[in-house]
Amino acid sequence: MVLYVVDPFQESHFDILDRELWMAGMRLNQAEPQVFITRTKRGGIVVRSTVKQTNLSEEEIQGIIRSFGIVSATVTLRTDVTDDHIVDTLAGNRIYNRAVVVVNKIDLATEEDLERTRKMLPEGWPVLEVSAKTGEGIENMKDFIFDNLHFMSIFLKPQGQEADMIEPLIVKDTSTVRDVCAKLHRDFVRKFRYARVKGPSAKFDWQRVGLDHQLSDGDVLTIILRKS
Repeated sequence: MVLYVVDPFQESHFDILDRELWMAGMRLNQAEPQVFITRTKRGGIVVRSTVKQTNLSEEEIQGIIRSFGIVSATVTLRTDVTDDHIVDTLAGNRIYNRAVVVVNKIDLATEEDLERTRKMLPEGWPVLEVSAKTGEGIENMKDFIFDNLHFMSIFLKPQGQEADMIEPLIVKDTSTVRDVCAKLHRDFVRKFRYARVKGPSAKFDWQRVGLDHQLSDGDVLTIILRKS
């Protein structure tokens, strides 16, 4: 997660920081665009979309892709794309991450100063106001950061044993079975057969699932591996 610390008396600080991170490839508080580009040997650039495209025409999308030296590909769009979405997908090195903002010096700022600062920040971003000098809000900042990291607890049940309900595995709330396997051991993905899940993400107790199953907080997970 990215934590911005801004001064309510410096209106340009946030924009400067945000621009630097954007140029470095960070895409903050944005969902990764659902753009899939598969190179083909022939047939030109074929664009298929599951939603109406309001920002770019098919010819404009094809032009952007050709500018990367691609002359034949199948393009599948599952979101209303912009030129940035196409470029970011082709670049392949963008980082999609969460971000929060801490506004410091509230002991000196007036309500007018703070309101002006709030208006210059992106809509919907989590914001906390603190004073490093007086300590106001600093204790709350611990919970603010933790809550916005969006962790969840997954309880592991080794095959043939009881589940460990005391010490859960802490992972991001976007984690799949694949992510958990990768976190546990580098061979777990390679040797994976299937998994069983009990909890909020399962349709029924001990549902059999694959690597791409999206987990939820409080799930109990058993991973079944192939024997070497």
